[in-house]
Amino acid sequence: MNGESRPLMLTKTFYYKTSNFYSNGGSYNSPELHVERPIYQIQDLHKDTLYEKPYSTVKTKAASYCNSIHPAQCLLDRIPLLRWLPEYSWKKSFLSDIISGITVAIMHIPQGMAYGLLGGVPPISGIYMAFFPVLVYFLFGTSRHVSMGTFAIVCLMTGKVVSEHANVEIMPNGTEKLMDSYTEGSLKLTNVEVAVTVTFGVAALQLVMFALRLGAVSSLLSNNLVSGFTCASAFHVASSQLKDLLGLAIGKRRGNFSFIYTLYDVGLALPKANSTAVMVSLISCVILMLNNELFKPWLGKRFKMPFPIELVAVALGTGITYFSGIDRTHNVTTVGYIPTGLPEPVIPIFNLLPEIWVDVVVITMVSYTITMSMALIFARKLLYEVDSNQELLALGLSNSVGSFFSCLPVTASLSRSMIQQSVGGVTQLASVISSILLLIVLLWVGPVFQTLPRCVLASIIVIALKGMLLQIKDLPRHWHLSRWDGLVWGITFFVTLFVQISIGLAAGVAASLVSVAAQGLTPRASILGRLAGTDLYLDLKRHKAAEEVPGLKIIHFVGGLSFASRDSFKELFVQKVGFDPTAILRKIVKLRERGIQMDAEEQMITKGIIIDFCSLTFLDPSGVSFLRQLQSELDSLNITLYITGCSGRVYEVITNCDRWEKKDSNFLIFPTVHDAVLYNQSNGLIKDIVAFGEKNK
Repeated sequence: MNGESRPLMLTKTFYYKTSNFYSNGGSYNSPELHVERPIYQIQDLHKDTLYEKPYSTVKTKAASYCNSIHPAQCLLDRIPLLRWLPEYSWKKSFLSDIISGITVAIMHIPQGMAYGLLGGVPPISGIYMAFFPVLVYFLFGTSRHVSMGTFAIVCLMTGKVVSEHANVEIMPNGTEKLMDSYTEGSLKLTNVEVAVTVTFGVAALQLVMFALRLGAVSSLLSNNLVSGFTCASAFHVASSQLKDLLGLAIGKRRGNFSFIYTLYDVGLALPKANSTAVMVSLISCVILMLNNELFKPWLGKRFKMPFPIELVAVALGTGITYFSGIDRTHNVTTVGYIPTGLPEPVIPIFNLLPEIWVDVVVITMVSYTITMSMALIFARKLLYEVDSNQELLALGLSNSVGSFFSCLPVTASLSRSMIQQSVGGVTQLASVISSILLLIVLLWVGPVFQTLPRCVLASIIVIALKGMLLQIKDLPRHWHLSRWDGLVWGITFFVTLFVQISIGLAAGVAASLVSVAAQGLTPRASILGRLAGTDLYLDLKRHKAAEEVPGLKIIHFVGGLSFASRDSFKELFVQKVGFDPTAILRKIVKLRERGIQMDAEEQMITKGIIIDFCSLTFLDPSGVSFLRQLQSELDSLNITLYITGCSGRVYEVITNCDRWEKKDSNFLIFPTVHDAVLYNQSNGLIKDIVAFGEKNK
C-alpha cells in the first residue's frame, strides 16, 4: 500500500535503538532492538493484517456441538468409574486403598454418630450416610480422594430445619412421642422425615444445576467468604453442643440471634449443670486435645496410619457407662436405642418442600462449594482433573438415594479426606472398603454403642472444630491483603454468627458481589512518561527515570467504561490532565455573554491527550457516547484526542455504534502509545513548517 491510499498514516520509517539501560545507578549493555515499520492508525493496521471479526450462526454452532457428541465418550464422562477402573493397578494401589478404607471407616463411626445427633436425627443415620451415598459417589464422582458423608456445618444447618418443622420425637426405644409443637389435626412430621425431605430437595436442586451446567456457580463463594462462613458456623455448632457437654436440659433456640439466646440460656441453666457429665466432657476434651497436639504429631512421624483416638474415646465412654451405670445413677444422657440392619425406605414429605426451599438452596450451595473446594485441593496436588458439573450429578444422585434411607445431605469431610489421602488412598475404592466395614457395624455392631454418653460425642465435635474456630485469626490477614476481602469476611462472619446462618451466607454473597462490582466499576488511571531512548511508557509515580512528553498528557486507564463508570472515568480524567474541558467551555460561553473574549487555546499547555486503553476491560454504547462528547469538547479547545491499545472487542463496539447510530466518531486510534506520540510529533512538525512558510511569503 502506498501513502496516497493511507493519508492518515505516516509512511516514513523510524528506527528505535536501545543500547544502554540504567539500573541502581549503574549502566549495563543490553541487546539492541531495531524496529522498522510505518506509524499505524488502527484502521490501516486492520487493512494490512486482513482483520475480520469472527462470525458464526446459531446453525453452525449447533452443528459443531452435535458433531462433538460421541455416545461412548458421553458414557465415560457420566460414569467416570468406567474410565479409571480398567486402568487401575491392583498390585500397586489396592493394598493402599484397603489401609485407607479401614482408617476412614474407623473415623466414620464416631463422627457419623456425633454429626447425626447434630442434625437432629438418630446417631445411626450418620452411619447410613457413610454407606448408601458413598457407594453412589463411587460410581459417578470424579474426585479420587474426598471422603463423602457427614460434615458438621451441613448437619447443623439440616438440624436447624429439623428442629423448626419436626413435631414427632423418636424415643430411645424407637417409639414416637408427640412434641409440644404438634397441634391437633396437623401433619405429623418426624425428625427423620424432615431430614430426608431436606436431602431430597438438595438432591433435586443439584440435579437441576447439573442439567443447566451451573457447576461454576460455586465461584460465587470466594475463599474468604467460605472461611468467614465456616468459622461463624463452627461457633454455632460449638454452642449447640454446650447442652450435652454440661448435661443441661434446655431447648433449642430458633430464628435470628439464636447464638446469643443459646449462650443466654446456658448461662441461666449453668447452676443446674450435671457434674458427672461435665467431668466426662472435660476428661474427653483433654484426652482428645493431648492426642491432637502432642501424640498425633509424634506418631505421624513414625506410623502412616493415625491413632483412632475418637474411636477409643467412644469405646471407653460406652464401656465405662455400661459397667458403672452412671446413666442411671447420675442421669448422664446416652445415645439410646440403635437399630440393627439396613433402614426401611422413607418417603420424603413433598408438601414440606415449599416451606423449606430457602434452607435447601443455602445447604446446597454450602455442601457443593465445600465438596468442590476439597476436590480441587487434591486434584491440584496430585495432578488430575475434576469436573465441576459431573460433581453436581454425583452429589445429586448420592443424595437422591440417601433421601430414601434416612440420610442427611452428604458433603466431603476435610479431616477424613485428608486422612484418606495421607495414609495412601489412591482412588474411591478406599470408600468402598470403608462402606463394607460400616455395613458390618450397621448389621451387627450398632447396638453396642447404646450406652455411649452424648457428652463424649459432643466433646468429639467441639475438638474437631478447633481448626474452623481458629479461622477467626484470618481476619487481620484478609484485611491487610485486601480491604474488600476483609470486609467480605467480616460481614459474612458477624451476620452468620449473630443473626442466622442462611442470612449470613446471603449477606456474604451480596458483599462479594458488591466488592466485585465496586472494584470492577471503579476505574483507575495513571500518567505515563517515556523512558528516554526507548518506546517504553511507564507510570511517572513509580518510575522516576521516565519523563513526560512535552505538550502531551498520556493517561493509562484500567477498568471498564460503561454507563455505571463514566462519571468516575470523567473525574479521573480531569484529575490527571489538570483541567475540566466542560468547565472551561462553560466559562468561555459565560464570558462571551458578557462581551469578554477568551482565547483558551493560548492558555492551554497541553496540545494533545493520549488515552491508553490497553487495560480497558469493557466498553458499552454509553462509554462510546462519552468519548464522543469528550473528543468534541477537546476539539473546541484545539486539543487532539488520541486513543491507543484498543482490543478487538473494544474497537468493534465503537464501529458497531457508529454503524447503527449512523454517526462517525472520527477517533484517532493507534495500536500503541508510541505510534500516537510519533504521529503527534510529526503532525506538529508539519504544522510548524506550514506556519513558517506562511510567515515568510
